[in-house]
Amino acid sequence: MKRRFDKYFPWLFTVSDILASWVALLICNLLLQEFGIFAGVGLEAFFPLSILWLFIVLLRKDYKIGRTDEYSQTLRHLLGTVFWFVGATAVLWIPFNTPNLQVIPVLALGLGMLVLMGSYRVGVHMLLRSYRSKGNNYRNAVIVGKGGTSPKLADVFRIRKDFGINFLGYFDNLSDCKQTRGDIHDFFEQAPNLDLDLIYIHEQLEPGLVRKVIDFADENYIKVKMIPGGSLQLEKNLSFSRYGDFFVINVNEIPLDNAFNSFAKRAFDVVFASLVIVFILSWLIPLVGLLIKIESRGPIFFIQKRNGVNNRVFNCLKFRSMTPNDYADTVQAVKGDPRVTRIGSFLRTTSLDEMPQFINVLLGDMSIVGPRPHTIPMNQTFKKQIDRYNSRHKIRPGITGLAQVRGFRGEIENPHQIRSRVRLDSFYINNWSFLLDMGIMVKTIHELLFNRENAY
Repeated sequence: MKRRFDKYFPWLFTVSDILASWVALLICNLLLQEFGIFAGVGLEAFFPLSILWLFIVLLRKDYKIGRTDEYSQTLRHLLGTVFWFVGATAVLWIPFNTPNLQVIPVLALGLGMLVLMGSYRVGVHMLLRSYRSKGNNYRNAVIVGKGGTSPKLADVFRIRKDFGINFLGYFDNLSDCKQTRGDIHDFFEQAPNLDLDLIYIHEQLEPGLVRKVIDFADENYIKVKMIPGGSLQLEKNLSFSRYGDFFVINVNEIPLDNAFNSFAKRAFDVVFASLVIVFILSWLIPLVGLLIKIESRGPIFFIQKRNGVNNRVFNCLKFRSMTPNDYADTVQAVKGDPRVTRIGSFLRTTSLDEMPQFINVLLGDMSIVGPRPHTIPMNQTFKKQIDRYNSRHKIRPGITGLAQVRGFRGEIENPHQIRSRVRLDSFYINNWSFLLDMGIMVKTIHELLFNRENAY
C-alpha cells in the first residue's frame, strides 16, 4: 500500500503541539503550586505562548519526519526548538516583569513541552516505522547504473525494511546479476510501467544519460537522488538524505516538497479562499449569475477539464463569458471574439470571470498562486513542443502566477510566449517562498487595477 502520510504531519503536529502545550502548562502550574514555591504560568499567557511556539516551528521547519530519519534526529531538532522557545520567551516577556510569567515557571514549561512533544513524536515515528516494515506506505525505487557503492545502498533497502523503500532492481549496461532489469536504455521503456517514486543514479553514469534520466523524472513527477562521489555539475539546489550510515544527494527537490512549506501554503490558501467565498462570492455569484442569465441562455458557470498537480484532471470553474458553443474547450478567446457576451467582456476585462476558482482553491484543486492551468488539448500540444513542459504540474495550479504578473496573460499567440511562461513557472516552482507568493499577489492587484491590456 502506497498511502502517503507526510502531508498530514503539519496538521497533526500543530494540533498535538497546542494540546501538549496546554497539558504541560496545567501540569507545570499544578506541580509548582503544590510545592508552593512559584506562582506558575498564568493561563492568560497560553495564547501568546502558543503563537510564539508555532512561529518558531515555522522558522525551523520542525514538522517533518523524514522517511529515513532516526529517532535521535527528531528529538535533537525538537530540543533545539524548545531552546529557541524558552530563549524567545525570556527575551520578550521576562524583562517587562509580566506578573505571572517568571524564569523558573517558563523553564519548567519548556521541560514539560519537551517531554510531552518528544514522547508523541517518537511514538508517531515508531508507528510509521512499524507500519512500513510490514510492507505498507512504501515507495518504489530503482538504481540506474550498478557499481561503486550502489550495491551498498541496495543492501540498506533490503535490511532496513522500516524505511519503506521497495527496491525493484538495477538498470545497467554491464551488470547481469539477478536484480538487473535491463540496460540503461531499457529504463526508458520499462519505467513508465513501474509506478516509480524514486530513481537513484550511480555517480559514474555518463552526464548525458544523467540529464536524460532527470528530464524523464521531471516529466513524470519522480524524485531523483544521486549516489555521491562524482563530479557532475547540476544547476539545481542540492540537499542530502541519510539512509542509516549511507548518504545520497537529492537532485530535483523543490521547496514545496518540504511538508511544512506545503502546509503553510495550503493553510493560507484555505483561510484566504474561505474569506473570499464568505464575504465576496456569497453576493457576487447571485449578482453575476443574474446578469449572465438576463443576457443569454445557458449555465452561470463555465466548467472546463484542466490538468492540475501531477497532471490530475479537475473541473476548473469560471463565470460563463461566452454564448454556449462547441469550441469553448478547444479554441482560445481572441480580441474581439464574437462569442464573448457584453457581460462576459466586462468579466474578462476585470478578471472577475476567474473568481469562482476560489472554490477550486478551497476544494484543493488549485492554489491562489501557482502556474496557470491550461486546457488539456493545449497541454498535449505544448508537451510535444517544449522540453520538460510537464514539470510545471509538480504543484497545484494557481489563480494567478509569476508569468501572469510578468505580462504573460491572456491569449498565447506564439511559441516565445509559452516558452517564457514555462520558464517563469519553473523559476517559481524551484524558488518558492511565502514572500514570493505575497509579492505576486500584490503585483496581481496592481495589474488588475492599472494594466488590462491582455484581458479580453
